Amino acid sequence: MYAVPELTVPAADIARWGSPASLAMGLAAHPERWWRLLDYRTDTRWYRLLERTEQHEVWLLSWLPGQSTDLHDHGPASGAFAIAAGTLTERVVAAKPGRPPVEVTRALSTGRCRAFGPHYIHHVANTGTVPAVSVHVYSPGLTVMNRYRLDPSGVCHLAVEQAGVDW
Repeated sequence: MYAVPELTVPAADIARWGSPASLAMGLAAHPERWWRLLDYRTDTRWYRLLERTEQHEVWLLSWLPGQSTDLHDHGPASGAFAIAAGTLTERVVAAKPGRPPVEVTRALSTGRCRAFGPHYIHHVANTGTVPAVSVHVYSPGLTVMNRYRLDPSGVCHLAVEQAGVDW
């Protein structure tokens, strides 16, 4: 994992056994548990809910070259995502009132994992030439995702998407 801007640091216990990071990494390392479920879409990244409990949700995503998310967060959920195949590029944006946003961009290849806390704003993309697969774990499960844009005045909130309504 990489150093990230101060406002994006996850809770201290995020990598303990049973945490989002350990669940994502464990599942990403065992494609025999999910490869038959995997699919790809040409119009947008593909995703499938693998598991939902009271403590977490586990999602499997595939990314063709050029596919990406908008700049977003996962509301109050903490979580992690692990790269099961390929490489994804993540851009993290952190902002404090009255200060310019801080951006960090990192390429995450197979076997790498990114853990995050609530209201962690990021953009994820497959900027490579081969498909990528990732496993995402959210705790608690997703209820909302906030969409943002970055402009000269800072981070602008655009919309709230609701679980069960918008995805």
